[in-house]
Amino acid sequence: MRHRRTISFLTWMVIVLGVVATGIGLFSGEGSENEGSHPIFTSIRGEQIELYGTGIYKNDSLSAAAQAIAQDGVTLVVGIPLLLVSLLLSLRGTIRGRLLLAGALGYFTYTYASYCFLAMYNDLFLVYVLLFSGSLFAFILVFRSVEREGVLMKTQLPAVSIGFILLLIAFLIIMLWLGRIAGGWRDGTVPALLEHYTTLVIQALDLAVLLPLMVLTGALLVRRQSYGYLLAPVVLVKAATLLTSISSMMIGMLRAGVHVSMVELILFPMFNLAVIWCLILVLRNAQEPAPPASPLPIE
Repeated sequence: MRHRRTISFLTWMVIVLGVVATGIGLFSGEGSENEGSHPIFTSIRGEQIELYGTGIYKNDSLSAAAQAIAQDGVTLVVGIPLLLVSLLLSLRGTIRGRLLLAGALGYFTYTYASYCFLAMYNDLFLVYVLLFSGSLFAFILVFRSVEREGVLMKTQLPAVSIGFILLLIAFLIIMLWLGRIAGGWRDGTVPALLEHYTTLVIQALDLAVLLPLMVLTGALLVRRQSYGYLLAPVVLVKAATLLTSISSMMIGMLRAGVHVSMVELILFPMFNLAVIWCLILVLRNAQEPAPPASPLPIE
């Protein structure tokens, strides 16, 4: 793997800073004298917003803080171990390790981009920026190294089925987000759950980057094109970790007494299971590249 030292340095930086960010996110509010109290803030639109009121997320809404804490838990328990294991596997030269590493770094890139742009400013801002930057450039280097070698899949891979699953998931999420935006247009208000934030950061990232990439990957897999085999593991690892976070977020929101739509409660866990199943199939059928042929002896 080219740029091995740079990738290792950036990934270890993400691992260490990820432990710091998630640890503070999970435990900074515990034992606070304000724990359990949720001050009310009047937004610029005149809405009464219940703030979390304690810890690093004290200025975020109760809903957003519940989601962030749940995501911190998934990142600490799932994301960081996955990043560590995939780095060690990639350093051994396995294609599965590099594919997992690219997907895990994609998850960290998306996650800390959303923290940089969505979370209310707090003392971890520069940590979020370093996590976003480090994971983004490490992802680019890993992806380019895999792209140069290409990805081969066994003929048993149900590429068409996986492609249609990705297309279906992308279509349903697009309809879900557009429905939320259209609801605000219909009522002459801002979209539901915008609260005191300025814009829909998650929906913007999904509609501009993640969902088009998922559609492209699904279409390439349906047509059995080789670039789809390269994108599929990256998209699936990213989607699996992200959907696990979303499922955890919804549980956190319910525990905090925040309303979650029944459609989202049903769809996202179903998507999560489907994507994990597809990821297992792809990794199982990924073929290690053949070693370079030995040069013929000169007589």
